Amino acid sequence: MTQSDKTNRQIVLAERPVGLPDENTLRLEQTDIPTAGKGEMLLRTVYLSLDPYMRGRMSDAKSYAEPVKIGEHMTGQVVAQVVTSDLEGFAVGDYVLAGNGWQDYAVSDGTQVLNLGANPENPSWALGIMGMPGYTAYAGLLKIGEPKPGETVVVAAASGPVGATVGQIAKIKGCRVVGIAGGADKCAHVVDNLGFDACIDHKAEDFAEQLKDACPDGIDVYFENVGGKVLYGVLPLLNPFARMPVCGMVAWYNMTGLPEGPDMGPAILGTILRMKVKVEGFIIFDSFGPDTYKEFASEMTSWLAEGKIKYKEQVVDGLENAPAALNDLLLGKSFGKMVVKV
Repeated sequence: MTQSDKTNRQIVLAERPVGLPDENTLRLEQTDIPTAGKGEMLLRTVYLSLDPYMRGRMSDAKSYAEPVKIGEHMTGQVVAQVVTSDLEGFAVGDYVLAGNGWQDYAVSDGTQVLNLGANPENPSWALGIMGMPGYTAYAGLLKIGEPKPGETVVVAAASGPVGATVGQIAKIKGCRVVGIAGGADKCAHVVDNLGFDACIDHKAEDFAEQLKDACPDGIDVYFENVGGKVLYGVLPLLNPFARMPVCGMVAWYNMTGLPEGPDMGPAILGTILRMKVKVEGFIIFDSFGPDTYKEFASEMTSWLAEGKIKYKEQVVDGLENAPAALNDLLLGKSFGKMVVKV
């Protein structure tokens, strides 16, 4: 069923998943299109962002944000178009960045909505390189990682929207950059198109050995998106006073218990202690203020215009395909920033 002006499709959380979400986790429903009142506007979703954090919102475990309630539509950022408006500064036809979630239509009073204008060149980029993923890469690397020219920066999930941007910024800052990605095609993209110095396939049986060979001077900054065996391979290579910005742990998001194998807690904490490693977790809009965002927007706009940053986007057609696409993302099967063309 495609988007129409007769009904509002929503994808709601039907039950809390155990492990990877399955066909019973999310349900497609149809409701009436809401009506905007005085001081409000009606928004029609054009693009929906898919991001790993969404798996966490399905769980009712304590976290930095409230979980999605059972029967409530899934949360998420969208690029939408204004259908009707009684708000100054928002005209019919304008594109906006909003938090409407997994649905066709929503009413907004303009709070936390960014107007992208009537004719943005790449509207979906507001969900990627010019939005949360790009900002996450910029602030996490530069404000926490603090890379210096000549240092070695290792980036997990290097072909994804955050990792790809981290690595390219690190190259701009004069670093040696080693990416980690899943599969030969992704690794080739990271080196040939994004300009990393090397990229290691985490699926390789000798992954840890290849990573060590690629980092002969150790690792000064490790941008953590993944956890799991990738983290375990990085630990022995961390230099004294290394920095580790932590923005994701996708390898562990679907865990239902402790990881298999030996207890790695002593190795992790022991390395942090002995190597004096700075480890800092961050949630982008909680950890950094508007001044940092303005700095990011200005520099990223320039880098894109100058061709210093390249960006890959994977577009999935249809809201009904969002649940399967999210699983692909969680399993590492996506390639680039994933958005749904609703």
